[in-house]
Amino acid sequence: MGEYLVFTLTAAMAAMGEFAGHERRGTLAWPGRSAVLGLCAAALGLRRDDREGLAALEAVRTAVAVFDEGLPLRDFHTVQTVPGAAAKRPDSRPAALTRAGRAVHTTVTLRDYRTGVHVGVALWGAPLGALAEALRRPVFPLYFGRKSCPLALPPAPRVLEAPDPVAALAALPLPPWRGAARARLVACDVDPALPSGGRIETRRDRALDRAGWHFGPREVIVLSPDLRLGSTP
Repeated sequence: MGEYLVFTLTAAMAAMGEFAGHERRGTLAWPGRSAVLGLCAAALGLRRDDREGLAALEAVRTAVAVFDEGLPLRDFHTVQTVPGAAAKRPDSRPAALTRAGRAVHTTVTLRDYRTGVHVGVALWGAPLGALAEALRRPVFPLYFGRKSCPLALPPAPRVLEAPDPVAALAALPLPPWRGAARARLVACDVDPALPSGGRIETRRDRALDRAGWHFGPREVIVLSPDLRLGSTP
């Protein structure tokens, strides 16, 4: 038996990471390790330049159960850029745009989201009490990926004992309006306590330097267990 912290993430809109290019920012079907630990860092009040505080979170192991991956939604933005000469030492971005005049370049960019997302999270491998309390009373607002994606309900953290992360996720409470639900998949940090089976994937969601937005690869095991939850009373 081990100690686990479990909580839920539900949002009307979510953006769950992917390669962040200039013209398109995509989203995956479930949040990666960097997204989960970034949300925990926000709850604790850690800033991106707090290297010591963020490094302490790297001891935490993560598992995500996807109960509803939502539907895709694409948003379109226009971004204006200016030639190098006009952008040289401007007082501000508006000043650079004014100086450029008709030489301004306008580009259409894409932002992908998923709507109606509901996932469960299990954390273990480090002291969990302070983190659970921070999720109940977060220092910074909690977002599901981007600032346009606030959570639809509090994460309702709970510390419990279970034989493995999948069993811990099975004890998650669901909001009353969802009724019973079955997880489509569970994605976990590789751990000897996990049930056998599953496939190994490599995701680039291990934060190396949050201030510089540098991320490295990690192995994750994806399971398809018969994980069912009932609604809360």
